[in-house]
Amino acid sequence: MAEQAQQMGPGGVPVGAKTSEFYRTENVPNRFENPEWFQGYGGKTQHPMYRTSASDYGAKAPSVHTMPTTFHARSQKFSMHLGQCGMYRNHSLNTGLDQSRV
Repeated sequence: MAEQAQQMGPGGVPVGAKTSEFYRTENVPNRFENPEWFQGYGGKTQHPMYRTSASDYGAKAPSVHTMPTTFHARSQKFSMHLGQCGMYRNHSLNTGLDQSRV
């Protein structure tokens, strides 16, 4: 029986690997559990003079080693309230002088 070699993805882990297989995770959404789901990395090449280390880092596809291991969701209470009532509108008196456009 011939053993097939596993195809390796970014970070030196097998393709299809999950974050929880390498790290202890807590309340992590599926998009962080499966780093291969992220698309759009390595777009246009930049001029070397304007390239930064942040753009070099951002061009690399994520791996299980760069994914967060915990997730703490925020409450949407404030946004839900604004959606129902609308944004604040200032009805105060305008005392500024009009600018002449001549």
